[in-house]
Amino acid sequence: MSRFILIALFFLFLSTVVRADDKALETYIANFDYDSRLEMKIGSEQLIDLLEDGKAVLVDIRFKEEQQVWGPSFALKIPLNELPARFAELPQDKIIVTACPHKDRAIIAMTYLRSRGIAARYLTDGLIGLAENLRGDDALYFLLNKSGD
Repeated sequence: MSRFILIALFFLFLSTVVRADDKALETYIANFDYDSRLEMKIGSEQLIDLLEDGKAVLVDIRFKEEQQVWGPSFALKIPLNELPARFAELPQDKIIVTACPHKDRAIIAMTYLRSRGIAARYLTDGLIGLAENLRGDDALYFLLNKSGD
């Protein structure tokens, strides 16, 4: 997806989320720095370690139809357009990692969650990268060692 489309989606998201009485997103952006930039990202290898330790939850934010066709069975499935209404379903004691096939919608979801006070991250290599890292023996090892169940 081109950078222009991603930026347009982000501003569309902002126009629907930010209200005159809601300054959390503005505060998050005003305080954004290099540490914030690093903290908002996570790669699939690091995510796999956190999932195995029971410290993170993967949230698949794709459309329902996409989720029904394929996706990780261990992910919490909350489409991006349902995230505000289903916010209470997110555990408060784990790192929330948002994911889609690449990262465009995951960035929007992560930004929304951070504006709500959740230290969320987005999966930098997307669900496609995660699938690459959970193949064969790695998939078996993951299933046998995941303590989040």
